[in-house]
Amino acid sequence: MTQDMNEVDWQRVSADLDREGWAVLPGLMSEPECAAVAGLYGEDGPFRSHVHMARHGFGQGEYRYFSYPLPDRVQALRAALYPRLAPVANRWHARMDMAVRFPADHAAFLKRCHAAGQRRPTPLLLEYGPGDYNCLHQDLYGEHVFPLQVAVLLSQPGEHFTGGEFVLTEQRPRMQSRPIVVPLRQGDGVVFAVNQRPQRGSRGDYRVTMRHGVSKLHSGRRHTLGIIFHDAA
Repeated sequence: MTQDMNEVDWQRVSADLDREGWAVLPGLMSEPECAAVAGLYGEDGPFRSHVHMARHGFGQGEYRYFSYPLPDRVQALRAALYPRLAPVANRWHARMDMAVRFPADHAAFLKRCHAAGQRRPTPLLLEYGPGDYNCLHQDLYGEHVFPLQVAVLLSQPGEHFTGGEFVLTEQRPRMQSRPIVVPLRQGDGVVFAVNQRPQRGSRGDYRVTMRHGVSKLHSGRRHTLGIIFHDAA
């Protein structure tokens, strides 16, 4: 079963996010759940669109956006994670002098998105084969952006695939980009900044821009569940 959100050390997650802009959520999904969600990829019913990355210059590989209603496992995770992350999102916006604040309930935030014309669901399922990769990018989709998102690795490194590491880059003002490789096992999630996050400096907070991607897969097949909390225009 999906991990009880009360079992997650949210104090540690919050501290990691403030310090690094990302945090691992170990064992977010069980092995059977990972297999069940990954198995949806070959079906047409759960999805609204199918994207081949190479056609758009996004990399190599494929992903499919879920349609509403979301599969039960995906909906449950999205609804359970959001209220735990909303306080971090509000704290970050306050530190970055951004006026927008986020409601505690995800349904209330989606109403805001939908009223602005962002009505298309954004959770997605990604599939990579040998030689596939995902270029560094940000998942923004419209005016209303929740500043955190989650990716769950559905495949076991070293068993189902090799290569294919989850990668983040951090761009600080007037400095070169810093690369970060996040170690994940099957069922682990990583929560990370969608776009910008605050970083404490000697003169107060400043903004750090982050992007994410996946390195080249050497062998096997890799599936990932992406949970984005804002919907798309």
